[in-house]
Order: sequence, then C-alpha cells, then structure tokens
Amino acid sequence: MAKIGQIELGEFPLLLAPMEDVSDPPFRAVCKQHGADLMYTEFISSEGLIRDAIKSRQKLDIFDYERPIGIQIFGGDEDAMAMAARIVDTTNPDLLDINFGCPVKKVVCKGAGAGVLKDIDLMVRLTTAVVRSTKLPVTVKTRLGWDDSSKNIEEVAERLQDVGIQALTVHGRTRVQMYKGEADWRLIAKVKENPRIQIPIFGNGDIDTPQKALEYKNRYGVDGIMIGRAAIGYPWIFREIKHFLATGETLAPPTLEERLDACRKHLLGSVQWKGEKLGILEMRRHYANYLKGLPHIKDFRTRLVTTDNLQELEAIFADIATHYASLEGQALVA
Repeated sequence: MAKIGQIELGEFPLLLAPMEDVSDPPFRAVCKQHGADLMYTEFISSEGLIRDAIKSRQKLDIFDYERPIGIQIFGGDEDAMAMAARIVDTTNPDLLDINFGCPVKKVVCKGAGAGVLKDIDLMVRLTTAVVRSTKLPVTVKTRLGWDDSSKNIEEVAERLQDVGIQALTVHGRTRVQMYKGEADWRLIAKVKENPRIQIPIFGNGDIDTPQKALEYKNRYGVDGIMIGRAAIGYPWIFREIKHFLATGETLAPPTLEERLDACRKHLLGSVQWKGEKLGILEMRRHYANYLKGLPHIKDFRTRLVTTDNLQELEAIFADIATHYASLEGQALVA
C-alpha cells in the first residue's frame, strides 16, 4: 500500500504529472474520471504567489472531486519558498510538491526547477524551508541529475528524506537530456532498493502503454508510476493500465463516442474555468490528441482550431459524430 503521510493511494498508484499549460482543472477532471489516483496542479512560481500574480493564484484552484491532489511550487529562494508554502497551506490541498525537475530554460535560468540540480545543498535548504513552513506532507519531483557526469539522485533521495519529504518522484532523464532519448529507470530502481529509503518512490518517463507499465513495475520495483505526455488527449491510459495490471488483458481503445464526450467535457470545463474566449483558445492544443488516428480527420480538426464560438464547436462535434457514424460502437485505434 503506497502512502504519503496519511494519504492512502492503493497498491500501485498512477499519478498524473504536473505539466505546464496542460494540467489545469479541466484536464485533471477527465484524467480523474478515467482512473488517475493522485494529481498535481501545474507548477506555480513561489515569486508569483508572493507578488499576488493573477495567473499564479489561479493555479491554486482545486476542487473536492480531485482529491487527493497536490499543489506544486518552484523557486530558488528559501524565504520565497517558505512564504509560498504558507500561502499554499491556506488553500488546503492534500500535499505540497516541490519541482526540482523542470528543464525549461526560463525556469532553470532563475536557479529553480532543474536548475537546483547543480547545487544539492541549496536543494536541501529549499526543501527544509518548505517542510518547516507547512503542515502538509511535502513531496518532491526531480530528475536523475544535471547531466551524465552528475547523476546524484541517490544522494538527493537520502538527504531530502532526512529533512522530511514524504515521497519522491524521479524522472529518468537528466536536465541536459530535456525530453530526448529514452528515460533510464535503473537509477530510480537503485534509489528504491536503498535500505535507508523508507518513503514511496515513484518513477516517471516514457510510460505510454499498459504493457510498459507492467514491465517497469516488475523490473524496477517502484511504488507507483507518474504519467505525463501519454495522458494528453488520452486520459484512458489510466484505466487501461489499471485493467492490464489487474487482469493481464488489454482493454479496447475508447470508442468515437467516448473520445468526443471526453473532448467536449474538457472544452466545457475549460470555458467554465477560464471564460469562453480563453477557454476555447487554450483548448485548441488538445484536439489533435483526442482525435488522433481517425481517418480523414484533418478538415474537422482545422474547423475546431479556427472556430471561436462555443455553439459552432458543439455543431462541429455533432458533424464528426455523424460523419463517423459507421464507426460508432467500434474501437478506434489511436
């Protein structure tokens, strides 16, 4: 049984990764519906929270149906991280996660995210500041190290556990790799095998099929798996993995009706949360993934990403359903 503080997550939980401009409440809602056990907000700048930046504050929005849910923060200044942790406390999530893994240049240049991988002492000080400033369980998401010559995750895991974190998620790449190449889970397994490590260790990177999830579970012995890019436009990945782990059987892919229903739910949630104009605009990045693999979908997709009226979008969904009526009830392979 994987457990973070008093939060019980089941035997082998599936976590939804915190992804910038993706893991917002509308997206989390469809992932929760299809089996995500623990989800995180998009990462939130500690400096932004302190400055009362509107975008940062909006990312604090969480809802009871999402629980258990963690709010993730990042930053490179101890005082700012401590103050941000106190602000997060007031919103009452289930846990607080620190991002020491984001490889994006604008974050790294500020000495935050994966930028902290160059300075383990700073990482420990930042973590300590957060742990001391919140009543919530604190967790960390990070990478193997900065580059191939500094894969220090084994030391990092011990030292962060020593200052009070209650779970660790490791992405199996260095910062220099960004998202290129294949994620290497061997060091994640070594962290898990360390007899000093008592906290749950979750693996992240390249899990995109139920078969791979089972293989990595058995090979690397992690307590659970965090899924990121594979869930974008395909929230069914969670239920498919769970079914395969439980039965050894592969679930049929979602039908056309299921795809359109999830896409519409995501769109309507986006409009409700962000307002019609921004909600429609920011939903455009998701259509290609929801409709991936459908034959001759390009014209419909073009209409979806060039329409800025909700009623017209509803009409396009209806047109897609009608056009592919002959496929209704059948599994569509992505």
